[in-house]
Amino acid sequence: MKDLFKDSNDINEKSVVGFASFVIMVLFAVLDLFTGYFGKDLVINEFVYNSFVWVVLGSFGISEIGKTFGKKE
Repeated sequence: MKDLFKDSNDINEKSVVGFASFVIMVLFAVLDLFTGYFGKDLVINEFVYNSFVWVVLGSFGISEIGKTFGKKE
């Protein structure tokens, strides 16, 4: 875990954050389906969900731009 915070590592931190946000969005969707099946509404603030969407898009977008315009060997 401490290797994640080193300057030189093999882990792409942006992808880790993007994937974690994507997993949370999927959990929201599954919980919404589950609670809807039982006739209850899952109340999630739209601002919170949209924030996760922007984090996912930003993380994967930044990661791809870094690959595209990064150092060419």
